[in-house]
Amino acid sequence: MPNQEYMDKMQHRQSYRNLWHTDLMRTMQNDPPYCCLSFWCGPCVSYMLRRRALYNDMSRYTCCAGYMPCSGRCGESRCPEFCLATEVFLCFGNSVASTRFLLQDEFNIQTTQCDNCIIGFMFCLQQVACIFSIVAMIVGSDEISEASQILSCLADIVYCTVCACMQTQHKIEMDKRDGKFGQPMAVPPAQQMSRLDQPYPPTAGYPPTAGYPPPAYGQSYYPPNPQAQGYPPQASGYPPAGYPPAGYPQK
Repeated sequence: MPNQEYMDKMQHRQSYRNLWHTDLMRTMQNDPPYCCLSFWCGPCVSYMLRRRALYNDMSRYTCCAGYMPCSGRCGESRCPEFCLATEVFLCFGNSVASTRFLLQDEFNIQTTQCDNCIIGFMFCLQQVACIFSIVAMIVGSDEISEASQILSCLADIVYCTVCACMQTQHKIEMDKRDGKFGQPMAVPPAQQMSRLDQPYPPTAGYPPTAGYPPPAYGQSYYPPNPQAQGYPPQASGYPPAGYPPAGYPQK
């Protein structure tokens, strides 16, 4: 896919109008046990969340959810479980980000400025720590070397903390999707799960009214009766063909 299409897709995400059920600052308050689990067992949680994001149907799995150049070229169709395990352990950061993009594109979820600042701070701190490590290695100063070690340790703690909060945010969002806060959502067709090489997804759970304000955190944006909320009827093409007649499949 041309680079311009990737840029167009990333720019299109900025127009999403739904919000995460909870922001990063409130994840520890809303689900502290899962946040602790995500901090200490991040790769295992990433594995479970990706499976859940794919509705436990590993035939939908693509490496890094189709967002990386290697996606679809790693033998996922032959052994998706092994490929996913390799992804979450060797490319942990990409696995968390891929699940995040998957959910954002499926439900048209935007990231707030506060969340963007937290994620940006994490990346900037990692870059500063890397620069200090390079300078310490070139100069050979004990003071700079000690400062670089402190910065690297701080960057690692912030990275693990932010990733844990992000994974808890994803888990809470899928709790909402699966009906723990209301009616469950229907399972999308397989072709809707790979976003960068597919048309833009339909607006999920948001009335198509220009200028309509986004819902506040915790407010339901997946209404049980879409016809009453201004959604187009099914005959007009929403939801897309291929959705099952019932909601989320029974276990």
